Amino acid sequence: MNNDELQLKRAANSALLSLLNLTALPVIAFILLAFLYKKTQPDSIDRYYVMVGIKTNVMAAIALFFVTALMVLLGGFDSPWTWVYVISYFVFVHALFILFATWTLVRSWTGKKLTKSFLSE
Repeated sequence: MNNDELQLKRAANSALLSLLNLTALPVIAFILLAFLYKKTQPDSIDRYYVMVGIKTNVMAAIALFFVTALMVLLGGFDSPWTWVYVISYFVFVHALFILFATWTLVRSWTGKKLTKSFLSE
């Protein structure tokens, strides 16, 4: 396997780990993403997708902590509004993070960087 194929494979793996962190393996996939970062070289396509994945998942964690703090501060876990916050977050915000991670996975398969992304380097 030559260097370009290895970089594309790592780019796809990093996008997949980002998606897995948002869906099935929350902390484990992020740790694997951090280990994958150590294997990449600066200014390469695999480093680019590792960084996009890390930034995406950090922003998703911040959003999750914000919604959790909002639930606790505005009514606690006994309030009926808690379900409004939880369902609204997962339907709107978390679904957008998953959609974005899926989009980056498809783009990583092509070996091209994202266009017009605020998460780009």
